[in-house]
Amino acid sequence: MADRLTIYEVARRSGVSTATVSRVMADGKGFSAATRERVRATAAELGWVPSGTARGLASRRNGIVGLLFPDLGNSGELAEESPLYVDQVIRGAERAATSAAHAVLIAATHTTAGRELAFMVAGKVDGLVIMARCLSEPDIAVLSNSLPVVVLANRYSGDGPDFVGADNRSGSRAITTHLIHVHAHTDLAFLAGPADSPDSGERFAGFCEALDEADLPVPDAPIASGGFTETGGGAAVAALIAEGPRPRAIVCGNDEMAIGALRVLRAAKLRVPADLAVTGFDDIGVAQHVRPALTTVRQPMRALGEEAVRILLDRIHNRATPRASVVLPTELVIRRSCGCRVRPTSAEGGTRR
Repeated sequence: MADRLTIYEVARRSGVSTATVSRVMADGKGFSAATRERVRATAAELGWVPSGTARGLASRRNGIVGLLFPDLGNSGELAEESPLYVDQVIRGAERAATSAAHAVLIAATHTTAGRELAFMVAGKVDGLVIMARCLSEPDIAVLSNSLPVVVLANRYSGDGPDFVGADNRSGSRAITTHLIHVHAHTDLAFLAGPADSPDSGERFAGFCEALDEADLPVPDAPIASGGFTETGGGAAVAALIAEGPRPRAIVCGNDEMAIGALRVLRAAKLRVPADLAVTGFDDIGVAQHVRPALTTVRQPMRALGEEAVRILLDRIHNRATPRASVVLPTELVIRRSCGCRVRPTSAEGGTRR
């Protein structure tokens, strides 16, 4: 078996996400006994161990970076997980680390057990990339005092850790402005992700800025939260149309919630975009295949992981370098769900703006 066998092959053969594989191998929770046995049997068959370098952990040799991401599902049900964004970031991080001859130790955090796991991982790696909602700010501060840390999505002011994120605010402002000025929608609602998500907060801020620039009423809060999941997005939109009156356009905080919204609206015999426009954020692979194809904002998910690891390796080699704060651009992708009639101009099936 090739030495570069990764977590993705285990996930593919087991029929689960990389997040689930990580939880199983870390003796976590949130999956069935059958899933645990299937993943472990697949890993044993392939001869795979987490990060592919477990033999060297006992000696704590150099050449390993850690990646912490939030444990996104509690029950193990596919509908309750939101792994697509995380998977892409992990792939980018691993690619950058592999190019630099480093291995990646991946861990999912959840509640108190996740905090303990994070500190255990910190003792085995040269540095950490920590995604938003993994750990509290005080815990991140403690870790960054003892080893290099790069945070993803959760920006810190002053002398905090190095930071990498996407321009969520500008992307959300652009897609909202498109709905207002191109389609003349004046009754728009924002469907948020988790309350503690910095990405969701920035996207709502961009939504509000676009409304303010167009002299439209600015809400004090999102109309509802869908938790960044397809199930949550569908449930939120079902409640929204049941309560009425419904808005003319829904700006969803991510694609998965938007896909859930499309499903519910179709079941309610409401036409998208004729009766109600829907947009997303992220541009996950399935966004171009749903019907109608989803107008969304593309963010550079793999590039986020790559850039975070690159900055981390720079910090590992030179702790005295100036603090890095990198914001990567986002891109409006026009498809059908907003009301535009577009002909695909690329393999992605949308027109970029």
